[in-house]
Amino acid sequence: MIGVIGIILSLGLLIYLAYRGWSIILLAPILALLASAFAIFEGGDFHGLAIYTEAFMTSLGNYVKAYFPIFMLGAIFGKLMDASGSADAIATFISEKAGKGKELWAIVLACAVITYGGVSLFVAAFAIYPIGAALFRQAGIPKRILPPAIALGAFTFTMTAIPGTPQIQNAIPMQYFGTDGFAAPILGIIAAAIMLFGGMLWLTWRKNKAMAAGEGYGEHKEEKLTIMDREKLPPFGIAIAPIILVIASNYIFSKFIFQDMDASYLEQYGTTLSKVIGDWSLIVSLIIGVLVAIICNYKRMGSVVEVLKEGVAGSFLAIMNTASEVGYGNVIKTLAGFTILANVMLNTFENPLIGEAISSSVLAGITGSASGGLSIALETFAPTFLERAGEAGISPEVLHRVASVACGGMDTLPHNGAVITLLAVTGMSHKQCYLNIGMCTVIIPLISCAVIIALGSIGIV
Repeated sequence: MIGVIGIILSLGLLIYLAYRGWSIILLAPILALLASAFAIFEGGDFHGLAIYTEAFMTSLGNYVKAYFPIFMLGAIFGKLMDASGSADAIATFISEKAGKGKELWAIVLACAVITYGGVSLFVAAFAIYPIGAALFRQAGIPKRILPPAIALGAFTFTMTAIPGTPQIQNAIPMQYFGTDGFAAPILGIIAAAIMLFGGMLWLTWRKNKAMAAGEGYGEHKEEKLTIMDREKLPPFGIAIAPIILVIASNYIFSKFIFQDMDASYLEQYGTTLSKVIGDWSLIVSLIIGVLVAIICNYKRMGSVVEVLKEGVAGSFLAIMNTASEVGYGNVIKTLAGFTILANVMLNTFENPLIGEAISSSVLAGITGSASGGLSIALETFAPTFLERAGEAGISPEVLHRVASVACGGMDTLPHNGAVITLLAVTGMSHKQCYLNIGMCTVIIPLISCAVIIALGSIGIV
């Protein structure tokens, strides 16, 4: 029991101090060691620095190995979209076509389109931020509303709920329940609608309240975004082309080109094509997008070398924050107290959908990762969920959709890597933005999960 207290204390401090602006890179290993130290009080072993060097740093290193190319290329791509004037051109086009007052919808739906197209939510943050900043600046909308708008479009319904989404949170349950990405489509659409419209109602109210009080975009001296004269902006077709190419290329490479290649040589690297095809497709797609952005806008950007250097530099803090959070979560999940927590969540409720939702969501909150929490929950409890669901006449498809939606609730607590990355990219703080981010990515998704649990329990699929 003392081990459980250690985990709760460690997690509470991580959330509080992250909200107060402390560095996750500094906090994560210290608080992972704190939680591990509580093993001493239960007669266990505390391995001291080995936990840091061998457990925490190994997990951090594996994450950097797997995702640094995506972070780096995503940051470069976003910087090129800004420096070339493409972000401003897209923002101008959207504001003219959508009309005044539709800027929030434009940003949320832009994020939704590219993440549903398979682009990583981290890349969405890099790519959409300069567009959103230009659009919000033109409309006089407070910048603190922008990170929640990006989070709503990228971190919620397209990540977990919409049938067929290629995001990993929708793929993980397939191997455990024998389902596909379109499982329980009615429940998925209902959950997505609650997240989208609930989030939009909240953000619209918050935006209108702030603007009525006289708050504008604000002065952000640290913001290094390019502002061009309108006559120098690229045409909309040229501005949007790199984004379209990234989405289209990602689909083509993942579904066709890489699928047909002979990748038997990967055995010598200890992996398989199915494990790397998603990353490979996105890396190649981002390279194509970067090259096209440079070729189409070479004369508009000044020094391309400087733009590339700024993009690379911008990726370092983002990936290290997220990787540190992953290291923390992987240390926590090895502790005996974590197993106790997991078993309590499993056995508290007879309804398998409620038990599944609680375990997926809470474990995602503890690890700071939707996919991490979901993987742990299903790896540990999927057979039990299937057995209880069969006894209750509940379809495996419903289990799939509830698990996927549930992991996208408490995952975005203040210490979450994606939240920290988003705030770092936009140059904002938890204090300025987290109330709205939390409402859109934690509270409303949890409400949507409760609704589909109720509907799934009566046979709606």
